[in-house]
Amino acid sequence: MARVTPAANGPHACSGPNLTRDQSVTYLLTVTDDDRVFRALADPTRRLLLDRLFARDGRTLSDLESDVDMTRFGVMKHLRLLEDAGLITTRKSGREKLHFLNVVPIRLIHDRWIDKYTEPQVTALTSLKTELEQPMTTAATATTVQVHRVYIKATPQAIWDAITKPEWSKRYGYRAVVNFDLREGGRFEALAGDGVPGMDPTACLVEGEVVEADPPRRLVQTWRPTWLDEPATTLTYEIKEGQDGVCSLTLTHDLHDAPQTAAQTAGAVEGAGGGWPEVLSDLKSLLETGSGMYT
Repeated sequence: MARVTPAANGPHACSGPNLTRDQSVTYLLTVTDDDRVFRALADPTRRLLLDRLFARDGRTLSDLESDVDMTRFGVMKHLRLLEDAGLITTRKSGREKLHFLNVVPIRLIHDRWIDKYTEPQVTALTSLKTELEQPMTTAATATTVQVHRVYIKATPQAIWDAITKPEWSKRYGYRAVVNFDLREGGRFEALAGDGVPGMDPTACLVEGEVVEADPPRRLVQTWRPTWLDEPATTLTYEIKEGQDGVCSLTLTHDLHDAPQTAAQTAGAVEGAGGGWPEVLSDLKSLLETGSGMYT
């Protein structure tokens, strides 16, 4: 938004909306999430740090410091700016602080600023059944813990309901119909519903059980895709209320001993969707606008 103050006198003073060189312009800037992401990505050192986390996630400051020709304080400053932009998340592991790439803001930038200027993407759901039945081999399986965070202008209860209730889950992401028994040891299942053409709507795509449920703040569950011969993984949702009606939703997925599941949830399997980054972006769109990204 700009506030325009016309010059009081002079041959170039104007009486209409047209601007002239004799007018002074005061810009009242509002910094948006997009602004923070673009600003963070503008620096080559910060892009290098993101590339290092993409290659291997969950790295310490000392590990990242060894990759760049810069003081420890300088690296810390860059990491702080990346975290402020939401491009990385951190969590404690003993006495160490681990840094994780959070690709959700980049996905949102893509959907907002890039995707609309390109040819519309063909939905992955039409080929999902075929992809799920094929062996998945990919190099992008090294990350054993994935951490994603998104900020949503919605109440904690609304976010909790969108995660745990079937009338919401079928409106975003892979459109699965979730069923939760929100008790310790309770069953979880995600059914195909109408989201996967050619598949029995009652087919169970993902199964697991509830480990911990603290509505509407924290949900821990096991999570195992039924088409893969891999052990169950652990999925944690954490909802924190912030200022001005904005909540953070942090999803932590522990994928030890499940490399194919890790590739799937990272969005690294061609033709099988964008994994958790796409699901969380779609969830944000649904709760804030009333419709998902693809509806």
